[in-house]
Amino acid sequence: MRQIVVISGKGGTGKTILTASFAALAKNRIIADCDVDAADLHLLLHPVIKERYEFRSGKTAKIDRKLCKECGKCIVACRFDAISDNFVVDPVSCEGCALCSHVCPANAIRMEENLSGEWYISDTKYGPFVHAKLGIAEENSGKLVSLVRQKAKELAEKQNCDWVIVDGAPGIGCPVIASLSGVNCALVVTEPTLSGLHDADRVIGVARHFKVPVKLVVNKYDLNIDMTEKIEKYCRDNNISLIGKIKFDKSVVKAMVEGKTVVEYPESKVKKVISEIWNRLQKSA
Repeated sequence: MRQIVVISGKGGTGKTILTASFAALAKNRIIADCDVDAADLHLLLHPVIKERYEFRSGKTAKIDRKLCKECGKCIVACRFDAISDNFVVDPVSCEGCALCSHVCPANAIRMEENLSGEWYISDTKYGPFVHAKLGIAEENSGKLVSLVRQKAKELAEKQNCDWVIVDGAPGIGCPVIASLSGVNCALVVTEPTLSGLHDADRVIGVARHFKVPVKLVVNKYDLNIDMTEKIEKYCRDNNISLIGKIKFDKSVVKAMVEGKTVVEYPESKVKKVISEIWNRLQKSA
């Protein structure tokens, strides 16, 4: 079993579109969406949820008014001003540090685990799909990504699958690090802009720090040929395999609007190129 994660240093480069295309092209695979903060792979895969689980992480203080003596020690101790003068905890301001529960002489404050989101195991026409949804303003998305990765790997091992194809989160934060851990290859998707190259360089640095082999694809390369040439030079100078360049194609947007993967859209001019990228990726990953 081989695990491939598709990542990008910034949002909007076409990462999810490529991941969905790989899901359609691959055989005997498990698909995972690790962009839990803004999951959208399901819009193209149309999953039917078979299993639904709660994700609990982090804690919030709760004051038992029957035990509270209103001494005010918790208010003084809380550096986040999460406790009001009438001894009600603001769950948004509370950072879960638990100091208030330690200073309370009446033991009236307990720390309760937060319901931070949900994760799912679904069926799609492309194969099993593990995905999740983080709650509004909730934290610990890195932990949820790790959970999704773990469940996808376990399911792949159980079903004897050849591939785990992961749609990673954009950027270089905790969700990206959790997406990268233990994979066989990271495919970085960038675009021919100065910010695209800069952000690709950052996420490549993260991948190499964790000793994950990196390959690169330039999406919409024909919109700025000069910048594409700079990206090609960057790849040569840094010993990075550039395994594909994809032209700008308006039919990609049409396919997305219709909820289809690009490689299944009859009017797509780039599906052949994407198929070639997948062939190169599976031979070298």
